[in-house]
Amino acid sequence: MTEVSSLTGRLLVATPALADPNFDRAVVLLLDHDEEGSLGVVLNRPTPVGVGDILEGWADLTGEPGVVFQGGPVSLDSALGVAVIPGDSSGDRVPLGWRRVHGAIGLVDLEAPPELLASALGSLRIFAGYAGWGPGQLEDELAEGAWYVVESEPGDVSSPAPERLWREVLRRQRSGLAMVATYPDDPSLN
Repeated sequence: MTEVSSLTGRLLVATPALADPNFDRAVVLLLDHDEEGSLGVVLNRPTPVGVGDILEGWADLTGEPGVVFQGGPVSLDSALGVAVIPGDSSGDRVPLGWRRVHGAIGLVDLEAPPELLASALGSLRIFAGYAGWGPGQLEDELAEGAWYVVESEPGDVSSPAPERLWREVLRRQRSGLAMVATYPDDPSLN
């Protein structure tokens, strides 16, 4: 089996050619990527459901918009909390109830009391469901040109304007990829 270079903590940005409506203009933060598969959350799919409607204790700790995001098409009845803990992201000391994924970004134990993390949180976003790929499936999609892989920034998790995140992430790239941000929503209207 071919060794898989981990993309954990990086962003998958949907190319304009990606035909799957679940991922149209999606920006996915990879939370796990290894030879067993990949798991991530779509950062730019807010729902109309308020966090307080399903996880009352966590509502005050989420940023704007204070809604649940659709993390992907898998397990929509489950919730994931992704949080940024500011400070020294290379240290070994992490707050109880938070597991580092990459740098300052980590997963929150939503079963833990919110008070455990309240003072440490820089930002928190709640996701219903996730995006998942079996072994080799994401690599196949990458080879087909379905995704751009770029570095994440802690602010991507809590973008106050998620509807603009696809263009913003592309625009900040230092290559021809920045030009893709100008790709029209409907090229047939050009």
